[in-house]
Amino acid sequence: MALFSYPIEYREQDGGMIKGTLVLEDPQQYQWNSLANCYCRSGKIMLEGGAELHLTLYHNEATVKFIYLRNEGVDPDLLQLIGLSPQEIQSVHALHLPGQLCLGADRAALIRQAIHVLLGAPEVSASIANRHQENIAVFPIAREGLKYQVAEALFENHGYYCDEIVLDAHHVFDQSVPVYNRKVEMTLFKDKDLDQQQHENITTALIADSIASGLVMREVVDKIYQRFHHIQQIEVISPFATIRGLCRIARREELQHIPVRVHVFETLLNALPPDFYFSAHYNLPEMHIRPDLEQEYRAWWGQDGQGRWIADTACAGYGWSEVFYSPRKQIEMMNGELRDRHSLTIADIVRRNIS
Repeated sequence: MALFSYPIEYREQDGGMIKGTLVLEDPQQYQWNSLANCYCRSGKIMLEGGAELHLTLYHNEATVKFIYLRNEGVDPDLLQLIGLSPQEIQSVHALHLPGQLCLGADRAALIRQAIHVLLGAPEVSASIANRHQENIAVFPIAREGLKYQVAEALFENHGYYCDEIVLDAHHVFDQSVPVYNRKVEMTLFKDKDLDQQQHENITTALIADSIASGLVMREVVDKIYQRFHHIQQIEVISPFATIRGLCRIARREELQHIPVRVHVFETLLNALPPDFYFSAHYNLPEMHIRPDLEQEYRAWWGQDGQGRWIADTACAGYGWSEVFYSPRKQIEMMNGELRDRHSLTIADIVRRNIS
């Protein structure tokens, strides 16, 4: 089987270096219900010193719309929110838009489809086939992870009634933390419904949230490990995941004896300086299950007035949670970044695609 290798070398905030290799196998096609155009791609991050993290990337109709471009017809309300007038779109009958502009309830419906297919994939099915429902718990991280509907997809694919334990873990500004200027605050861990025996029965954790810097996921994994002493397997459902964030998770010494695998839509992301929170696609064909979709995506974003490719900085997640909960704020955040980096707004980019 062919392999793609990508060298990893990052300087951490403590001055230490993270070195290793990302390895991705060729995509493998599978059929899920009536959908034949489904692929999964296995991979691994291997760091110097022996730390490893297993990965599976997924391609299907819903993940494409989430990560690349989609054509759903013209939605006047969405385009008005972006900043276009009715007069500008009256003659437009079809328009491709990137996944960053799938907002609010529309986005929640799309990610439900994608997670539904993901949890029916052969690799996921094999990993939980020898578990009983009382051995599995779902840990959605508020706010974004709540929208993934992992417990629902688990039931629909496998019939399991599993405990769902909501966590609230998020970044807060802390100037004393070098480079990142933020720390992780955990204000909610809703496992009080479980008695001691039920805690001890949990051997598999399904964690739901995206991974940017990796700070939140690292703390969550540690907390689950501390409170559920019989954990033997961790599956992280993470539509967006950066290589840098994944490396920080892989380095956790507590996890070296527990299999951890991260499930990601389509491709891994490039955490951008200076704060490594905003994360763009890699412009490497080998990073994508469907490189042609990435090229269409890059062409849609195009170049700014100085000839710089906008897709090299356009964050895949932008507000991360805001895109689900506050479409207005998502647009504001995108415009702020696009103005600072490219002297453009999202409306400007949509207009030139219309023209």
